[in-house]
Amino acid sequence: MPTDPFNAFLDGPQVPVKNAKSGPLAGLSLGVKDIFDVAGYVSGWGNPVRAAEAGAAEVSAPAVQALLDAGARFAGKTQTEELAFSMVGQNVHFPHPVNPAAPDRITGGSSSGSAAAVAGGLADIATGSDTGGSIRAPAGFCGLIGLRTTFGAISLDGTMPLAPSFDTFGWFARDGELYEKVGHVLLPVPGRPLRRPRLLRSALLDELPFGPAELDEYGRMAGLVGERFGSARPAGTPPYSIDELYWCTRKLQAHEAWAAHGAWIESADRRLGKATFDRFAFGRTVTDQDVKDETARRTVFRRWLGDLLADDGILVLPTTPCAAPRSDSTPEEFGAFRERAIRMLCWSGLSGFPQITVPLGAVDGAPFGISLLGPAGSDLALIAKARELLESSTT
Repeated sequence: MPTDPFNAFLDGPQVPVKNAKSGPLAGLSLGVKDIFDVAGYVSGWGNPVRAAEAGAAEVSAPAVQALLDAGARFAGKTQTEELAFSMVGQNVHFPHPVNPAAPDRITGGSSSGSAAAVAGGLADIATGSDTGGSIRAPAGFCGLIGLRTTFGAISLDGTMPLAPSFDTFGWFARDGELYEKVGHVLLPVPGRPLRRPRLLRSALLDELPFGPAELDEYGRMAGLVGERFGSARPAGTPPYSIDELYWCTRKLQAHEAWAAHGAWIESADRRLGKATFDRFAFGRTVTDQDVKDETARRTVFRRWLGDLLADDGILVLPTTPCAAPRSDSTPEEFGAFRERAIRMLCWSGLSGFPQITVPLGAVDGAPFGISLLGPAGSDLALIAKARELLESSTT
């Protein structure tokens, strides 16, 4: 394990992990979020009680194994928020990961350790998951590329479930070329090429950044996207309000999270942090009728967004409402961030369509990302567009 000034990795005994000696990722180091099985290691899910109860995994999760088989070298297990249910990245049981790109600000969660490891140069690649934004938000906060993949495109066998109809596999890297290499390992099917994308923007999403500095920087980044790929057209009005989509996401995710972990949480003292417990406990209040109603709403929204994007559309949107909040923010400030961020991040989660954040901007010296959301199966095309944007912005 590399020296770790950013609290990115978990401490503990190191076990040799076999990898191929050649392949497209040979010579590159790999951090693995502690919800993915790695042969010989316990998956603690960010909770010491779970870590004490669980045995070492016998085999690695298929997505992790694919990276090892492509030549990546295992560097260690990385921190995660408890049971991967947070967007802040401050686990009460461990020293908080430090954001190498903005040390006085959070990394974002729940893939906090993986983002810190890559941004700090401790790993070339690190795995993460995105249920409600845990690839896109940390990537945006730490100046990285981060893709929420098409739902179901990459196996989640050997992975802790959170909300199974939302959970997706993702990864972090610092540059477009490497991100694309990993994409070709994990997403072998070319999918939709999007050679001549049709750009779209939603007035509802465009107005969600917090203040003038964020709005100005988002406008500048959107201008760069337009210069590269053409002018954006209005996306039209979705069938539900931003607030209705927010509650659809909150209720369905919480219901699934409680179904996945509620019995374990209630069976003994699991030492869950209060904020994490409260998020799970909300799932107990979601009724069967709520689930029926919100599932119907989700289906209508997914159909509307699919029709909007068709096979060539890309929705341009801010990744988060602000740069990373400061690490010493109050619970109320973190709460305000989280409420606004979910409203921006939920379109991809509800639809299952892929969204990539590109590190094109900064606010007050901290990274600030812009996102591209494409039709189902356009993952590799979005990665290619992100690479184009990064390369054109530095020439």
